[in-house]
Amino acid sequence: MQRLEAINETSYLSVPNAGIYRKIMRYFYREYEKMHFQLYKEDVYALLKEEDEFLDYTMNQLELDLDALVRWKNLTPIQDPGKVYTIQDYKNKQYRYTMSEYAVEIERLTVRLENLFMESASLSTNFFVRLEKSVGEAEMMQDAGLKEVNEWWNLLQEDFKRLNQNYQDYLRDFYSGKTERLMKSVEFVLHKDKFITYLTDFVQELQRYSKRMEQILVRQTPVIENVILERVVQSELDIPHALSEFRGNLEPNIRENVMGKWNSLKRWFIDTPERDCESRKVLQITNDVIRSIIQNAALIVQLQNWGISRKDDYQKFLQMFLRCENLEDAHCLSAHVFGVQKIQHFKTNCPREEDRINGSIYEEPPAEFQIRPRSRTYREKKDRRGFSDKSLEKMMQREAYLQGVRNQEEIVMRYVKNKKIIFSEIAGPIPEMTKNIFLQWITMANMSSQKSGQTEFGQEYQLLQKEGTCVLKCEDGDLTMPAYILEFK
Repeated sequence: MQRLEAINETSYLSVPNAGIYRKIMRYFYREYEKMHFQLYKEDVYALLKEEDEFLDYTMNQLELDLDALVRWKNLTPIQDPGKVYTIQDYKNKQYRYTMSEYAVEIERLTVRLENLFMESASLSTNFFVRLEKSVGEAEMMQDAGLKEVNEWWNLLQEDFKRLNQNYQDYLRDFYSGKTERLMKSVEFVLHKDKFITYLTDFVQELQRYSKRMEQILVRQTPVIENVILERVVQSELDIPHALSEFRGNLEPNIRENVMGKWNSLKRWFIDTPERDCESRKVLQITNDVIRSIIQNAALIVQLQNWGISRKDDYQKFLQMFLRCENLEDAHCLSAHVFGVQKIQHFKTNCPREEDRINGSIYEEPPAEFQIRPRSRTYREKKDRRGFSDKSLEKMMQREAYLQGVRNQEEIVMRYVKNKKIIFSEIAGPIPEMTKNIFLQWITMANMSSQKSGQTEFGQEYQLLQKEGTCVLKCEDGDLTMPAYILEFK
């Protein structure tokens, strides 16, 4: 195995300035497709200046970027002696730039990656027909020319590659997280039949052609492995390559490549003692996908049915029963709504008015019984009819509260004389609520370092203390306290 080292040619895809480098390489690739293999820096600069994001881009910056791409071996500089007119031009080295082989393949890969999600994979069975035809023509390749053998081999491998790639790309989508969420959505139920039909048809064709391909491969294997594959290797060696002289002997690599492709084709259709063939695995995976689609669709429908409330339907049926003119019409409606019923007998302890043995249940007066589930997780159903408008009650409660605050403020402010409340001079008993407000003001001022505070009514005050104590007469008793004075600002 060759040494797996870092690929410098891919550096321009992940460096911090990758956007500019990728733009330059994309222009080279577009011109390469038009057979313009060599470009001057002036040509690249003119193409870049057509973009709005490169309005401030200078020729010096382009030269630095081109040098970086040359250093990473994405571009190959070729000096153009035809444009040298002065010694200064010779020193500046007027270059033409061409893409390297690695750079061309990297840009092809990036273009394909950008359009990957636009390509639609399919489970076409035409490749089975073409593979069957190509393998059946193997005996004819014994006497054919090397060029014809090479074309036959390339067509066979191209069809096999497309078959393998298409089924992998198509079935891979069913195992991605996005598709899994889609399969569990309600919208997917509408399209499930189309998917199931499409996959079922592929399964039927796969079962039919895989058995036929297995028989043909078993019959043709001796001829192909003993004669045809050697001619395929010789046909590959007859194709001249520009750099084949520098790469040494290519026969071992070509032989390994050809044998590997042939073994892959055999393992796709023929079982081995170690493992089943790939066609059986594809069949199993496709059946699993079909089963998953059906299970998800059934689960979605079941969840939808759980969420349906039959309350309105039952009310409609009850109204229809009430409009029945006689018992026979009620029986007919019951049979139409409920169908053939499973009869159940219930015994109750409800006292009967008559003890006749031959009396019908329809002649008995109705009785009501409240039935509740015996499940521990049962909860009473919440009323979902909405809520009543209580804005008027809220407004009345608010007005009552504000009126109480105003009354309380009026009572408290009666004890203010000359912007002061002197507790030792209050004579009559004060209400308990007023006493609590006074004590709250005193506590608030004592907690302040400036012995000041602010009432809930907005007035600022200062707490002063005289010598001695005083007795504050209250409705719930006498309170002995320091001789405080509240002075309002």
